[in-house]
Amino acid sequence: MATQHFVGFLAWGAATRRGRAGATWQACLCRVLVFYSSYPRQRGISASYDWNTFEKLLIANRGEIACRVIAIHSDVDANAVHVKMADEAVCVGPAPTSKSYLNMDAIMEVIKKTRAQAVHPGYGFLSENKEFARRLASEGVTFIGPDTHAIQAMGDKIESKLLAKNAKVNTIPGFDGVVKDADEAVRIAREIGYPVMIKASAGGGGKGMRIAWDDEETREGFRFSSQEAASSFGDDRLLIEKFIDNPRHIEIQVCGDKHGNALWLNERECSIQRRNQKVVEEAPSTFLDPETRRAMGEQAVALAKAVKYSSAGTVEFLVDSSKNFYFLEMNTRLQVEHPVTECITGLDLVQEMIRVAKGYPLRHKQADIPINGWAVECRVYAEDPYKSFGLPSIGKLSQYQEPLHVPSVRVDSGIQQGSDISIYYDPMISKLITYGSNRAEALKRMEEALDNYVIRGVAHNISLLREVIIHPRFVQGDISTKFLPEIYPDGFKGLFHLGIFLIFLERIPVAKSKRSTWELSVRLGDGIYPVAVSKDGSSFSVEVDGMKLNVTSEWNLASPLLSVTIDGTQRTIQRLSRNASGDTSIQFLGTVVSEGQEICVIEAMKMQNSMTAAKTGKVKAVHCKAGDTVGEGDLLVELE
Repeated sequence: MATQHFVGFLAWGAATRRGRAGATWQACLCRVLVFYSSYPRQRGISASYDWNTFEKLLIANRGEIACRVIAIHSDVDANAVHVKMADEAVCVGPAPTSKSYLNMDAIMEVIKKTRAQAVHPGYGFLSENKEFARRLASEGVTFIGPDTHAIQAMGDKIESKLLAKNAKVNTIPGFDGVVKDADEAVRIAREIGYPVMIKASAGGGGKGMRIAWDDEETREGFRFSSQEAASSFGDDRLLIEKFIDNPRHIEIQVCGDKHGNALWLNERECSIQRRNQKVVEEAPSTFLDPETRRAMGEQAVALAKAVKYSSAGTVEFLVDSSKNFYFLEMNTRLQVEHPVTECITGLDLVQEMIRVAKGYPLRHKQADIPINGWAVECRVYAEDPYKSFGLPSIGKLSQYQEPLHVPSVRVDSGIQQGSDISIYYDPMISKLITYGSNRAEALKRMEEALDNYVIRGVAHNISLLREVIIHPRFVQGDISTKFLPEIYPDGFKGLFHLGIFLIFLERIPVAKSKRSTWELSVRLGDGIYPVAVSKDGSSFSVEVDGMKLNVTSEWNLASPLLSVTIDGTQRTIQRLSRNASGDTSIQFLGTVVSEGQEICVIEAMKMQNSMTAAKTGKVKAVHCKAGDTVGEGDLLVELE
């Protein structure tokens, strides 16, 4: 293939492969453009690159998906990873998305300026915008995605449901038209039978959706859903369907070409959600048998063919406890969770999208599509999981280290140490993917990867992810979209009790001490626990609360990661901080165990003084605000 130039990162990707000759394929994939995808095809379908493609391709997106493909940027993203990776990077406006990544006029101007022949939209932003696809077509620029008819048909939930019915796809019982007002909503809900789901016709991402169990909730749901739909999508039309209680969310990956061919590429289990947004995904699903998988795949392909779908897309289903499945919606773009499908099939979906957009037919038949092994994806967010399972956290990543040394790990990220997590965009840090020959192996590697993932400077949800993947119900595959609220009805609390026997590790001056026994008193929450520690060579015997543990470690306290063996089981502890007085904060099994946590900073005589908590607790009240002048004895913060 001739040398080519992309608004992408072809040259950078080639250099990265040379510099990482010994790296695993999972570590390299997200950093190499699809035409030269570097991961070895040891499993699944072998790759081929002997085809002519676009000479210049613009990616209208940012963050990790931009690194997966490469992109333009807003001014606040000027130093972002995807910008540094690109051969060319063009600013399309200021930070607000309406003035940059959603600014069609600015992006069209960039396309003309750079003479890009094609545009990959990634996901989100303009990826499912039919007007954007239409404008590209009018300028003779290829949109790497389906045509405007498919985007329109599948983007409208009312039209897509009618098309699905006509294509013999199972649909949820409900009203197929537009609901005019709250009174009609109540009448329709009564006819369908409670509970019902009220949702925006043009919606997605959990917005404009309400569950109603009676007439009052239907009226309230109609009002709120229509308001959300208007503000989020500029379209306040609503539909009402029967609510499938306690379902699984399972989706089918499809891929079609411009020659009438379409394939289903197996399923992804996406039932672990918060606020109707996915948190953990895996492929395949523990729930589907071969017959159900085939039936879902064939219906997904039937729908794709009904709209002449030509690209990668996803048909989402709700599946009840009896394996009855119902069409939910079709996403006419690359999904966030596409890596798990790539892992088990060996296909590179971005490459397939570009090939199809260039006019090539699909290279594979349905019988060629394998399920090899198991893959799990955790969405790592800059969020505080203790607040509604995840409220966004902003700040600068003061320390960042991806767990790429763990075998069979792939990290799709768009950040690095020093990156800012901004208020303007989605707080996703990365997608962490692990692969194994079976589910148990993939989950074990995910545990290790989460334990070894170093993120400092912002709150993150690793503690929640870590607890989910080891929960007995999840391990057994006993899950539904209600998993998080059912397991944590009072919200996620973490694993604070597991830190009792770890605090002593930072309290004992291991390297210098000549003592061999210690009598300690460890405070954790409201409890005080006597701890007896004795040293024998490089190991410690720790007795706490009637339990005796043997602990050994290399004790490299200069590293943020501390490997310890507890009763023969290797664990990784993260040492977050330690001040001059010995107060320390550590992370164990994803949960932070704290003594001396900073709660406020007082400036005096141009010096900043940190005030730390004397014990683990919860902030009850704050009696000051930034910039206040305070005096000796003033009450600043109350703990309980």
